[in-house]
Amino acid sequence: MSALEPRDAEVAAAPIVPPSELQGGILRAPYRALSLGIVSVVLLIAFEATAVGTAMPVAARELDGVSLYAFAFSAYFTTSLFGMVLSGQWADRRGPLGPLATGIGLFAAGLLLSGTAQAMWMFILGRAVQGLGGGLVIVALYVVVSRAYPEHLRPSILAAFAASWVVPSVVGPLVSGTVTEQLGWRWVFLGIPVLVAAPLALALPQIRRRAAGPVDSDAAPGPFDRRRIRLALGISLGAALLQYAGQELRWLSLLPAVLGAAVLVPAVLGLLPRGTYRAARGLPSVVLLRGIAAGSFIAAESFVPLMLVTQRGLSPTLAGLSLAVGGATWAFGSFVQSRPAMEPHRTRLMVVGMLLVAAAIAAAPTVLIDAVPVWIVAVAWAFGCLGMGTVIGSTSVLLLRLSAPQDAGANSAALQISDGLSNALLLAAGGAAFAALGGGMVDAHGSTGVGGSHPGAFVAVFLPMAAVALVGAWVGTRLRERSA
Repeated sequence: MSALEPRDAEVAAAPIVPPSELQGGILRAPYRALSLGIVSVVLLIAFEATAVGTAMPVAARELDGVSLYAFAFSAYFTTSLFGMVLSGQWADRRGPLGPLATGIGLFAAGLLLSGTAQAMWMFILGRAVQGLGGGLVIVALYVVVSRAYPEHLRPSILAAFAASWVVPSVVGPLVSGTVTEQLGWRWVFLGIPVLVAAPLALALPQIRRRAAGPVDSDAAPGPFDRRRIRLALGISLGAALLQYAGQELRWLSLLPAVLGAAVLVPAVLGLLPRGTYRAARGLPSVVLLRGIAAGSFIAAESFVPLMLVTQRGLSPTLAGLSLAVGGATWAFGSFVQSRPAMEPHRTRLMVVGMLLVAAAIAAAPTVLIDAVPVWIVAVAWAFGCLGMGTVIGSTSVLLLRLSAPQDAGANSAALQISDGLSNALLLAAGGAAFAALGGGMVDAHGSTGVGGSHPGAFVAVFLPMAAVALVGAWVGTRLRERSA
């Protein structure tokens, strides 16, 4: 199969778009309402993701559930993996409108459940419901992009998705902290569902008009693939067991670790494109690179504020602000990859992006040396985020280009699974290495109860993650299929 065949199939199956609609950008008619609506949805999800972490410790203490703190994060993650696969099946067979509307509803319901919880188990249940909704939404949005926008506009709307994280990454923790202190942590959860109504009113009618229903409107929707649904349950369960084992450094933890691997490995092999694990050319390497980039970068980033606080004496606010500029450079990297002039150089741009990520991760632990100024981390992370912006945006563009319309949902789900799963597994591996070398027991977001972590524990996190990012640079050379 040549690299052009999936693209040709997409063009042949896509509806004919009038020339007037192909002119202008994503904010020109007739795309304005749709673009504003779905970008606003991403903006609110981004704000929730950056704000909840600030309120979570206060919620856990008030609900007397500090011992269950990590499960509030893992519950979201495990159910979101299942939601991704379900959304891919649903969107491919019946269009993205159903999973998107249902996902937003579940996301809001989970926030309300957590915000009104009177016990920690109810709070965790709310996070699980929220994760299921988030998984449905993220994959459905990719299918909307695939169906509603012509190919030349897709890089721009995906760049807008990335830009939607800039303001929340800077403002989210500050707003959340103020609301938590002045009104209480519950309002961080209860306030967001009210804000979802406006973007829904903009986006849903446009999605119904442009992307509703199956690709082939004349054919009856096929049944759901029950095997893939079972595999999705397996990947969620396996990931949860491995996360639990990584947090408990005891011999008894080997049992859930082995069980988790036994369930997870066959599920991953069944849900990701054939050849992903060996970086086969084309779509498998695109999916693999997404996981490598996200996992290595996020796992390292989780330990940056902790390192600055415990080793260089910065306040938590200053440590968090050292990463704030990265939101802007990430958006700029995504903007760069969206330019038409970059299209012939996309794969080379992604390789350079992964080299920037590897260099940033390797440079971060140099602040363990007292003579190195702490602002080095901010500079390094700005370049790392620039690389991530080019890579994450480009993997989304390439995935949609290499996917036939009827497979866009399943392939988008595979991309998100690779992203989320590698994030959790590499974070768990980094946390285990950190704890084993004197860093203390670490939860899913890098928090620790030990004030004087050994510097070598941080090195054991950052250098392996830099090596993983270098592997990603090699995978970047295998993104294009060979011509037949």
